[in-house]
Amino acid sequence: MNDPIGDMLTRIRNSQMRGKSTVMTPASKQRARVLDVLADEGYIRGYAPATDKNGHPAFEISLKYYEGTPVIRELKRVSKPGRRVYLGVGDIPQVRQGLGVSIVSTSKGVMTDATARSQNVGGEVLCTVF
Repeated sequence: MNDPIGDMLTRIRNSQMRGKSTVMTPASKQRARVLDVLADEGYIRGYAPATDKNGHPAFEISLKYYEGTPVIRELKRVSKPGRRVYLGVGDIPQVRQGLGVSIVSTSKGVMTDATARSQNVGGEVLCTVF
């Protein structure tokens, strides 16, 4: 697999379109950090470590809905394996005038765009969520 973060985001997007309550994705440290940010911002209920059918480590992600519609309206991958996007602290864009968040991988860890601005660090913009 060339893009594990993109794969996880696509699994979440597809599961929400089908109205599923949970989705499984292979486990990794970076996926866990992205899921931590999504849970802290209230876009997912949470996640728990699990194992898949073959015994490999995985995460079971609990999706969040409000009155039957998914909380996540738009989930886009920004930095892709073929085109990485690195931005300084002053260049990190706001998503929908601050209603959404950008998830940024910095030298201080994976965090939201607002946290990166407050800590004065830039980095790789992984995805945007609205």
